[in-house]
Amino acid sequence: MSAAVHRYLLIAIAGLPLGASLILAVLAWWGRRWAERTISTVVTLAFGLATVSALVLAGVMACGGERVLTVSAGTWSSPGEYRFDLLLVGDRLSISFAVLTALLACLIGVFSQRYLHREPGYLRFYLLLTLFGAGVEVVALAGDLDLLFVGWELAGLTSALLISFFHERRKPVEHALRAFLTYRACDVGLLAAVVWLHHTTGTSTAGGTPGGGGWAGFAAPAATGDAVLIGVLLLWASMGKAAQVPLGGWLPRAMEGPTPSSAIFYGAISVSLGPYLLLRTESIWTGAPAVRIAIVVVGALTVVHVALVGRVQTDIKSALAYASMTQVGLILVEIGLGLRYLALAHLVAHAGLRSVQILRSPSLIHDYHHLERAMNRPLPRTGAHLERLVPGPVQGWLYRYALERGYFDAWLRDHVVGGFVRLVRRADALDDRWAQRLSAGRARRTPARTGLADRREAVAAGRGGSPSTWRKGGGSPGTRRKGQES
Repeated sequence: MSAAVHRYLLIAIAGLPLGASLILAVLAWWGRRWAERTISTVVTLAFGLATVSALVLAGVMACGGERVLTVSAGTWSSPGEYRFDLLLVGDRLSISFAVLTALLACLIGVFSQRYLHREPGYLRFYLLLTLFGAGVEVVALAGDLDLLFVGWELAGLTSALLISFFHERRKPVEHALRAFLTYRACDVGLLAAVVWLHHTTGTSTAGGTPGGGGWAGFAAPAATGDAVLIGVLLLWASMGKAAQVPLGGWLPRAMEGPTPSSAIFYGAISVSLGPYLLLRTESIWTGAPAVRIAIVVVGALTVVHVALVGRVQTDIKSALAYASMTQVGLILVEIGLGLRYLALAHLVAHAGLRSVQILRSPSLIHDYHHLERAMNRPLPRTGAHLERLVPGPVQGWLYRYALERGYFDAWLRDHVVGGFVRLVRRADALDDRWAQRLSAGRARRTPARTGLADRREAVAAGRGGSPSTWRKGGGSPGTRRKGQES
């Protein structure tokens, strides 16, 4: 098959969802009303064709023995010596994640057709879904970290907007704002890593298969310190998307959105972007053991923390949110240990399973009743083996720890966010005092000049003129009369 066909297939994977989003955006802009079935058909058809394109491309590459396919879709800009190329790359990692994203988005589109029937925000939901899918496909296929950052930001923005889908209530908006601020704080790490990679290597473009790996990688900095810095910044960026300790408090709150968006965003795709970023950039930090240790530590701490907190949740969607955090933490541990293919398989399997579980969550009570009727007895308790292993006094402390979510939310609120707010308020108070001091000094000087001007105007009014007319007429009225008499 020709290179042109490869190029079109690779562009179609990300271009079809983007095209569907443009169609829906035009409808929303002009206020046109399409039938719900038509809207859902446009979206599911776009993601279905993207899935087929990805599968065909994967088959063609496997049959042809190609491991990496690089395609240029043009140049966005070229200021000076810098070029922002729209470079797409197809390999084992990107194609696998692209198929997963397109397939799950297609299934969510079909499921939401009935789930959101007659919902006032029906068109808005599908528009955000297509934008999210397009953003994730850009992240998956980006052959340049600059382009990856664009898709990363688009996925984060649509994620926050879907959390606040039911914006007539206050809590969804608050929780969306929390997730959005967490994303923004962590995205600074990705932006700084891209800038520093440009500074140290001169490029952020993927190419080749470093170390005989199965997918394209990036050039690594020559100095170990630079590799450690970039690796830590990338880890910080992935922690926000993947909801790792201590930044994971936003994930259970994100379940305020519609169940279909919760399934694909916070059970499957969105939380998987963090591990995907680390897998894609592994060639940059693979020679820095400190980064590997940091990844393992973050993942292990998240697993232990979430395993405790998830056991005291009283609603199914929060419990599934913490279960997702647990599995993503395990995936990070696998990445840190160098088990890249195990991590990729774990990521794909977890995304599929968790999506189905969250989609079925509204029917949980019905499923439990069905199981109890089949077993002819109540379902047995779980976790009894853990209670036997942990002493009684420690159980009480762990229970309080789990109820307070490890005190991480309180610590972030009081010491991080609270400290920043107090700093801003002090700066504002200092600015107010300085402004008042300046205005007070101006007020002490202004009345003297104003009083003198007022007296001059009063005298001028009594003499039938104003100081300006005196200057134009050669003096005051009295002076002119004396001149005429003489």
